[in-house]
Amino acid sequence: MTNLSLNPEDWIPHRAPFLLIDTLVSIEPGVRASAHWTLSGEEWFFAGHFPGRPTTPGVLMLEAVAQVGAVAVLSDERFAGRLPLFGGVENARFRRQVLPGDTLLLECEMTRLSARGGKGHGRASVNGQVAVEADLLFILADVQ
Repeated sequence: MTNLSLNPEDWIPHRAPFLLIDTLVSIEPGVRASAHWTLSGEEWFFAGHFPGRPTTPGVLMLEAVAQVGAVAVLSDERFAGRLPLFGGVENARFRRQVLPGDTLLLECEMTRLSARGGKGHGRASVNGQVAVEADLLFILADVQ
């Protein structure tokens, strides 16, 4: 598909300060998406995680990957306007620290998808080194 917006706010309901995707790189609706998240060091969580040794929390890296998965799902017109919610995380592995100044490449590919929800495999990497990878389960709720 061509002419898809690469602005994450056009696809998912997340907004600052919890929108963790800076720029979408690619979208294949209902299949996969990728994005970048550049950490300036000024993010709200670095002040307390950890003072003097700022490190990106692993759960926020998983959330960023999940947001990319949400783009992959919600860019499919069959699911547009639905609300993606976490259903679970399986096989999560944290492999390296992510520090201020790093740019994460976030990738998520759907492995199962239906009107009720699905599963995707995602990863976040820095300069080709995997920082986290996991299988993400989600449900699709109707917006009321």
